[in-house]
Order: sequence, then structure tokens, then C-alpha cells
Amino acid sequence: MQYTVVIEKGPTSYGAHVLELPGCVAAAETREEVSTLIREAIQLYIEELKKDGLSVPEPTSPELIGL
Repeated sequence: MQYTVVIEKGPTSYGAHVLELPGCVAAAETREEVSTLIREAIQLYIEELKKDGLSVPEPTSPELIGL
């Protein structure tokens, strides 16, 4: 599955969040590091949903959200 990840550059770091997974976020000093961390965060988020017996949200097509 491919989720929509938003990466934003701040004054001193990068932040990332996943549109389809509320609360799934990461922050780091470099774009490369935040990319790695958000991938790990997505995996952990999905593992926890499954562990709790909850459904995993489907990815949203970028065309549907105007990207």
C-alpha cells in the first residue's frame, strides 16, 4: 500500500505526516531521515491497528485529494 505522506520543512527540521493515518507523524533534521522515520511509523501504526483488531485505512489516490 502507498499512503500519501506530506513532508514539510521547518526552520530547523523536517516534519512528516500521513493523510490517511491520523497521528502518524515523524520529525528529523534531514529530509532523508524523516522519510525513513515516517516509513517506520507507518509500519508500527498498521501493526498496532491490526493488534487491536481495527481495520487498516485504505490509501487515498492523490487525484482524489487534489495533489
